[in-house]
This record gives sequence, C-alpha cells and structure tokens, in this order.
Amino acid sequence: MPPDSTWEDPNTVHPETKAKGDNDPLDVCEIGELVGYPGQVKQVKVLGVMALLDEEETDWKVIVIDVNDPLAPKLNDVEDVERHLPGLLRATNEWFRIYKIPDGKPENQFAFSGECKNKKYALEVIRECADAWEKLMTGKSPKGEISTKNVSVANSTDRAEPSELAAIPQGQNLPPAPIDGSVDKWFFISGAAV
Repeated sequence: MPPDSTWEDPNTVHPETKAKGDNDPLDVCEIGELVGYPGQVKQVKVLGVMALLDEEETDWKVIVIDVNDPLAPKLNDVEDVERHLPGLLRATNEWFRIYKIPDGKPENQFAFSGECKNKKYALEVIRECADAWEKLMTGKSPKGEISTKNVSVANSTDRAEPSELAAIPQGQNLPPAPIDGSVDKWFFISGAAV
C-alpha cells in the first residue's frame, strides 16, 4: 500500500498518544545502505514506528528498509535494528527531536518516552491510518480543507472524470531548478542530549 493511501485523522485522538492525527499521510523513514531519490517507489519491510508529538498532533514515523538493501535480510523488527545498527534508532529519534530548532521552533516531543514500537505495533498503525484514508475518501469522515478530488478511487464521493481535471499541466522533462544556497546550512544545537 502506498503511504498516500493513509491518513492521520485530525478528528480522532489516538488512545495511547493522547493526541489527534496530523492531517497528513504517514511519514516513512527508510534506514539502510541504499540511497533513494525523490519520487522513487520502493518495496520496503516495516520494522517499527515512532510517535512524534508535533504541536499536540501525533505524527507517526514508520521505520522501514528497502527489501533490496544488503541489510534487509538481517532486519525484521526494531530489536534487529538495535542489534545490527546499535544507536541508529536513538540517533534517528534525536534528529526528529531537534530538527525544527534552527527554524526557531521548540524541540519535538515523543510518545512512549521516545521508544520505537515494534513491527506488530507499526502494522496496526498503518492499518488504522489506511482505514482512516478509506473513510476520508468515501465521505465517512469530515475532510475539512482537504480536497479529495481524484480520478482513480472507485468508491470515492469526490471522484472526477479525467476531463474535469484538464487544467493540471502535463509532466515535463525539465532539468532541476537551481537550489538556493541558503538551504545548505549546517546548524549545531548546543546542549542537545545525545
């Protein structure tokens, strides 16, 4: 299932995180040796999940590995990650905790004291968010400001004919735009617990 077939429902408070969903698809954090590229579609193994609490919203971070990664045969659950890549989950948690500080925002908090929950728990979160997406697309959940207009979801209440979406520009094979140098900055967060 693609991550865009999931939705962290802002109308529902998760019973364990005690926070509503963040109104986005699930976030996926891929670990391993293979480096992907933007827009790449990969087959992955789910290993676990972290629950970031971002501005009082649950923002799940599903930890996965590419099935073709050299480490994939060794990693099947979070315990395997700690065994074969000691400290990686702690460092990942730390990065998610502090990454917004350079923008002047406070550090993020985590449910479960920052613990990465196991594969079984992660698969349940994915199922819950897939069910929420299904309810969103079929009109059983309020959509708020989200447009659910689409051409491919058969049972969607907001399905459109492709001709209705003709204003969408066709894809073009253009070279990448130059990147502003201001985005290539390094920040040191003093006092950060590692």
